[in-house]
Amino acid sequence: MAYIFIFGCFLLLGVVSLLAARVGYRGKACDRSDGYEVPEEVKSDPALRKQANGLVAFWCTGAAALSFAPLVPIGSVILSDGGKSVSTWGLVAFALYGLVVVTVGAYPFEKIKRLGNSAGR
Repeated sequence: MAYIFIFGCFLLLGVVSLLAARVGYRGKACDRSDGYEVPEEVKSDPALRKQANGLVAFWCTGAAALSFAPLVPIGSVILSDGGKSVSTWGLVAFALYGLVVVTVGAYPFEKIKRLGNSAGR
């Protein structure tokens, strides 16, 4: 049961990352209705808007690719019907890997906040 939960978490993380990347590729990361909260300086400057959209598209695509990678080994454990298992250290590795994926996905949003701060200087 725990393996199905881990599989679902990585799958959900991948889908959410792909949806966030889609918003960046469409150029809507700075739109309040479709995108995310960004500083006013970024919304008003076309160059910063383009940079913000590029950051979201690139980093969220990377997070999606990273989150889909563990689906293969976890899926093989699930499909083995109890013939395979993951050790405790393997589960710790999956947890740390998930933390890395979340950090990669969150990076563009923190960077966009700093873009707004640097534009005002």
